[in-house]
Amino acid sequence: MKKNIHPTYYTNAVIHCACGKEIIVGSTKEKMEVEICSACHPFFTGKKKLIDTAGRVEKFKARRAKARKSEARSTKSETNSNK
Repeated sequence: MKKNIHPTYYTNAVIHCACGKEIIVGSTKEKMEVEICSACHPFFTGKKKLIDTAGRVEKFKARRAKARKSEARSTKSETNSNK
């Protein structure tokens, strides 16, 4: 290796995960922070996280039904006022 052209290499660099785990590695950065690691990632842990997409759909359908009811009321009141 040529001298004075390479970044400083830290043999005891620390990676901090959002789950609280710390990993010691070699890196050119002394400290790093990550959101997910092998200790908390569902692929490695085998635990699946359920995403509530059905709840979103149900909320949308409820809003749509409410809009239809209010639309029906407004058209009904318009026909009564025209008489």
